Amino acid sequence: MKVIIINGPNLNLLGKREPEVYGSETFEDYYIKLKSKYPSIQLDYFQSNIEGELISKIQEVGFSYDGIILNAAAYTHTSIGISDAIKAISTPTIEVHISNTFSREDFRHQSYISPCVKGIVIGFGLKSYELALQSFILD
Repeated sequence: MKVIIINGPNLNLLGKREPEVYGSETFEDYYIKLKSKYPSIQLDYFQSNIEGELISKIQEVGFSYDGIILNAAAYTHTSIGISDAIKAISTPTIEVHISNTFSREDFRHQSYISPCVKGIVIGFGLKSYELALQSFILD
């Protein structure tokens, strides 16, 4: 099984950025642990702060991977382009958020991604990624 985690803007700052919201662990450290916990899965990772690069990556893997775990971060609330990319591919996608976006500012309550994905995991910290990965394993 091939699954990719795609992270959007500012998630490269995990471990430094607002630790009271996002925790103190870097994504790179978490990713190493996640890969070692699931050695039978080819788990890849991509991060970009640039919307077009996220769209290009979704298109690149969207017909050859078994799953996409997408945390589009702030683009969740603004990007019709990312939602259109998800609609255009055949690979199932799960939307992930580290924090509970519904307990935060009102603008974070809107997602252009949600209507286009297989499911959503929200508010379980970095564990949200593992829960999304498990959903692909259990299918």
